Amino acid sequence: MARAGGRRPIVVGVDPDASKRLALAWAADEADRRDLPLRLVHAHGAPTGGYRSGEVRPSWEEWNQALHRVADQVLKEAVGFVESRRPTVEVSTLLAEGEPAWVLREEAQNASMVVVGSWHLSARRQLFTSASVALPLTAHSPCPVAVVPEPEHTTQQPAYFVVGVDGSPHAAAAVDLAFEEAALRRALLRALYVWHPALPGVLDEDAAVRECRRVLSETVAGRTAAHPEVELRHEVVLGHPVQVLTEAAEHALGLIVGTRGHGGFPGMLLGSVSQGVLHHARCPVIAVPT
Repeated sequence: MARAGGRRPIVVGVDPDASKRLALAWAADEADRRDLPLRLVHAHGAPTGGYRSGEVRPSWEEWNQALHRVADQVLKEAVGFVESRRPTVEVSTLLAEGEPAWVLREEAQNASMVVVGSWHLSARRQLFTSASVALPLTAHSPCPVAVVPEPEHTTQQPAYFVVGVDGSPHAAAAVDLAFEEAALRRALLRALYVWHPALPGVLDEDAAVRECRRVLSETVAGRTAAHPEVELRHEVVLGHPVQVLTEAAEHALGLIVGTRGHGGFPGMLLGSVSQGVLHHARCPVIAVPT
């Protein structure tokens, strides 16, 4: 029997390819851990490789009807997958016409989290698996967005999360979610402040590192008291943020970052670090707005 949630659901974009189920599985597990309902969303616009079949004919009306039949079957199979994996999770569905990024952004207005898949955000034009969906969604979503890569990456024991810290409000929000995720998974948490001086040797490096440590300590202060069960390891690392964070999270359960850091502008689509880790990380990435 499905549990009644009564709270904002976790929304997941469902890929037409039944072999791509990692994002759906991740979302179902997350909904189960958080005792939240799960909303399966599938949008169809122009047909892609996942839709090619003998049913699709040149007539636009017949073409649209065929797409709708196939998409409806995609959602039914996705519901069956979730029910077999997490039978107590309350599931709802939405079949929409339109660009997936736009549909998911609308759904994000009333969601706790949105989950999509990726093939490392390559140029492949697959629904819910390309940069054309994940990047604009992450940039504009009012709730956290989890981007789950295919194929599945290898995790290490003990299980851990990585969170990037830079002292900005976006990073503070990311740290909050990172402690929640680590507590839910009984994982340890690595909080990293990556110092990347624009002009090496010009600043007093010792003083700069001390300031980074101060900011890092202040950011995690209080959160450790709220989550005493989470083992925290925090450190200041010299290097490029994208490289350091992606390498540190290579075998992590996930990498959590804010959508913008210091120096961001209100109209900026997505911070360079956030965009960089979305392209390069091999583990799930959760981008968190303030």
